[in-house]
Amino acid sequence: MGDSSGLTDRAAADSGLAAYHWDIAQDVISWSPWAAQVLGCDPETVSTGRQFAAFLDPDNLTSRYDTVMRGGTQDVGGGVPFRIEYRFMPQGRTGRASQWLEDQGRWHAGLDGRPAHVFGTLRRIDERHRQDQHLSFLGHCDALTGLMNRGRMMESLGGALAAAERENSACSFMVIAITNLSTVNEAYGFEVADEVILAVGKRLARVARTGDAVARYSGSKFGIVLNNCSREDLAFAAERFLGTARESVIETERGPVWALLSIGAVVTPVHAADPAVAIARAEEALTQARKQPAGDVVIYEPSEQRRSERSGNARHAAEIVRCLKENRFQLAFQPVVDGATGEPVFHEALLRMTSDDGRIVPAGHLIPIAETLGLVRLIDKAVAEMAVEVLARHPSALISLNMSGTTATDPRWYPEILSIIARNRELASRMIIEITETVALGDLSHTIRFVEELRFLGCSVAIDDFGAGYTSFRSLRALPVEYLKLDGTFCRDLSENGENQYYVRSLIDLARTFGLKTVAEWVETEEDAMLLRRWGVDLMQGRLFGMAELTPPWSEEVPPAPLTIAGFERDLEGELAKLRRAITLLDRAFPGRDEPMRPAEPSFADLVSDTAQRRAR
Repeated sequence: MGDSSGLTDRAAADSGLAAYHWDIAQDVISWSPWAAQVLGCDPETVSTGRQFAAFLDPDNLTSRYDTVMRGGTQDVGGGVPFRIEYRFMPQGRTGRASQWLEDQGRWHAGLDGRPAHVFGTLRRIDERHRQDQHLSFLGHCDALTGLMNRGRMMESLGGALAAAERENSACSFMVIAITNLSTVNEAYGFEVADEVILAVGKRLARVARTGDAVARYSGSKFGIVLNNCSREDLAFAAERFLGTARESVIETERGPVWALLSIGAVVTPVHAADPAVAIARAEEALTQARKQPAGDVVIYEPSEQRRSERSGNARHAAEIVRCLKENRFQLAFQPVVDGATGEPVFHEALLRMTSDDGRIVPAGHLIPIAETLGLVRLIDKAVAEMAVEVLARHPSALISLNMSGTTATDPRWYPEILSIIARNRELASRMIIEITETVALGDLSHTIRFVEELRFLGCSVAIDDFGAGYTSFRSLRALPVEYLKLDGTFCRDLSENGENQYYVRSLIDLARTFGLKTVAEWVETEEDAMLLRRWGVDLMQGRLFGMAELTPPWSEEVPPAPLTIAGFERDLEGELAKLRRAITLLDRAFPGRDEPMRPAEPSFADLVSDTAQRRAR
């Protein structure tokens, strides 16, 4: 028995695991045999809690003692579990050696209710910690340049805007694009293009002021947050950054290369009160700068055209309300196919609307407007109800549908969506909910709750447009999703863009690391599909495999149940309840100046006719 126990202890130690018992009252730690192999030191040197604490890195955020003694949890009979990670220094704090340990177990209370005994295990987690550090780096920094990534840039821009508003001052934001990078890529290959990106990033960081934030904004673009920077200061700053490109050529492995830059900029908060608006307006200015000779700078200024566009929002709002009231929204279905076989796995439900002239047109242009006007929640609810109806009619259907960021992160509203699914829970396993990456990771706590509720009901969840936003890889771990849909802008014309090839392949590898299925969007050519298959993408979607069609792709259809008096009464009451809710929501969204916007109360004959028509359909 002793030999068997010894072998077990040795096996545990070989796997990086050591057990211990800590008698807190006596302050004595008893270690299992072979513990030295895990600790990297003689267990006798850490045979008390006080001695053990002396071998811990003083920069650790917390300690085992604090976790156990100050946790505030009571032992009600079975002990209290704990888990903590910290850096252990086998040679003491004067030595250089260190290793990361995972400490977990249970503490048991004495007669006074306070912790008296701890039974736990230590596990070496150096490799996992290195991976976590790498992921943490990727979550905040660009892997190629080491500069901030988009996420950190957004945080920095938000902080600069808040400070400027508090101090009644100005800050600025600029986007700098390497305008000839595609030419460099075609002439020399993406390895040289990467050298150019790296060199430009270093030059921009070198001339930036202390306190300015330089980030790699996207593939060929850099974003710079300039604190305490007025309109006049911005012009000088832009010239300083452009000078970095003119000062000298960039020496690469294939020879010298010139980097040509263009800049779009905006003064905030004068012309942009939040980070998203600042980025959009800097991009708008950059588009104008790209039309000029290389080295040009355009600073955003309001225009009459933009004011006209905003005045059109009222017309769009009326159009949305009318479509909701008249049931003019419907779903079209685009296949998402197996990456290896090309056979449909599920279909994405895409929103369509009937225009005033009777044409069926995409409704995607209304979604941003609906979000701005606070109407997108009503659209999401309508989409969820239509999806449930489709799944009920077609037993073999498996569909995905998009949820807006407003719905996914609003705890006051997403219960409406959850209630629709809960009432039809038998259908939930055939429903995939897509949430945009920037939304999911931008408001993580609410998104996690929404996703967990969806998973509890039986739905699958996908992160849409992955790669376009400011991915935090550590945050991604916290989301119990099953699919990552790669942003289509990186997948389209993939065979002709070496930079995107590297990026998409990296995203696929990342998803595989997390055990997630990948969906490549906007796949239009067989050449692009071949590349994606070679890299191991799971699913694909795009023109190559079929466009969205209004006709359901499933052959079978469950006929409606025969109308009974009891069923008719239930349907009638349900229709009345839906009508009341719709009227209430629309009144809240668009109150009239004199009278609430309220349709005439339908007659009993109208309701009977409507219900019969629905049954007939």
